[in-house]
Amino acid sequence: MNENLFASFIAPTILGLPAAVLIILFPPLLIPTSKYLINNRLITTQQWLIKLTSKQMMTMHNTKGRTWSLMLVSLIIFIATTNLLGLLPHSFTPTTQLSMNLAMAIPLWAGAVIMGFRSKIKNALAHFLPQGTPTPLVPMLVIIETISLLIQPMALAVRLTANITAGHLLMHLIGSATLAMSTINLPSTLIIFTILILLTILEIAVALIQAYVFTLLVSLYLHDNT
Repeated sequence: MNENLFASFIAPTILGLPAAVLIILFPPLLIPTSKYLINNRLITTQQWLIKLTSKQMMTMHNTKGRTWSLMLVSLIIFIATTNLLGLLPHSFTPTTQLSMNLAMAIPLWAGAVIMGFRSKIKNALAHFLPQGTPTPLVPMLVIIETISLLIQPMALAVRLTANITAGHLLMHLIGSATLAMSTINLPSTLIIFTILILLTILEIAVALIQAYVFTLLVSLYLHDNT
């Protein structure tokens, strides 16, 4: 088979114009809302999940950190819905693009760090030099801690990109193998197809877990700076 494995990761276009913006704006339209006093089961379940997630992430924060609760909940919902929609056939997953993940990670990380330097500059600077450090190691440790701070948004973006991309590639390879084996050996095809179903279930879990991990790490960065 001469099919390009990375063809599904190319940003789609409509009449030569990039359609990534429309795809990014589409997931929020799927979030149901209610104008009635009594909600149905779907809205009730959705609100319960949002409250549970928000409570778990905001428990460790002080009053200033909890002002980010709406942003963090919106972030986890956006990433989760985008990842899940990307599992549909012939769909495009924006979170497989490192540029988009960096565009989410860098502003949130920078906002948390700037808030830390504005409100608790002594504690923020103390992170660059652990207590009890021998004098000869001070310059080296300051450089190491500075690099570890600056690499945090890159680690956030690369982690999300790598996990989502790897899962999509593995599903593509196993799906192609299932199609190729269907005309050769039926028992082997059934075994591979079973593996594909199990992998799809795993990818659904990974899509939700990666959304939670991304948001939780942003929440931890915020906690360290408030």
